[in-house]
Amino acid sequence: MIFKTLLGAAALTLALGATAAQAEKLVIGTEGAYPPFNFIQTDGKIAGFDVEIGEELCKRIGAECTVVAQDWDGIIPGLLAKKYDMIVASMFITEERKKQVDFTNPYYKAAMAMVVPKDSALKEFTNETLKGKAVGAQSGTTQAEYLQKSFPDADIRLYPTQDEVNLDLASGRLDAQAGDILPLLDWVSKSQDGACCEIRGEPITDPAFVGAGVGIAVRKEDTALRDRLNKAIDEIRADGTYKTINDKYFPIDVYTMK
Repeated sequence: MIFKTLLGAAALTLALGATAAQAEKLVIGTEGAYPPFNFIQTDGKIAGFDVEIGEELCKRIGAECTVVAQDWDGIIPGLLAKKYDMIVASMFITEERKKQVDFTNPYYKAAMAMVVPKDSALKEFTNETLKGKAVGAQSGTTQAEYLQKSFPDADIRLYPTQDEVNLDLASGRLDAQAGDILPLLDWVSKSQDGACCEIRGEPITDPAFVGAGVGIAVRKEDTALRDRLNKAIDEIRADGTYKTINDKYFPIDVYTMK
């Protein structure tokens, strides 16, 4: 009997060891400079809505995930170079990006907005009203593309990070900026420097610029990973986990924008 018990214990140990050895290890790439979606805390840890969603999805697909930061301009090249396995960084799903990578279903909806100083005379945003005006956006983004195509006569200034755009608007070096509506809403309503400014005009929802929403980017050959992530997104929406994470950061459901 003792011998059988020992054999059983040994078999269980081997099984547990095999399970641990087979645990899939994946790396999430994010920007780390786009609060409240992704940012680096004072302790150096990467946090935010994107990060929490990514980590929860990893649990659902049975993977052990680490999170790394990557400058936005190099974020797709980094995925293609296999620095990480997925991009969870508030990336709009657009036809142009789909030429390089594949996307999951959206994990939240998207819209852009214009922000101006509170004392600005700008009320409408056309090529004529912005002619010669200094207008900023983060480089390599759909907001930058929107400005360049919509306001060719504006003095368009592009920056490596959203924080730098915000700083120049708050400092009076920009007349306006375009950005993702949710982080801009967070900036103008919660931050000290953002108190200078306000969102003005209607949300920008043109699919040509905001695409089908925000998705997780994977390499085109990683269709199995994409499908597993899609299933996990459905699961966390259905069981309330998504809402718990959402409500830590936003007063509305960003999946539906309601």
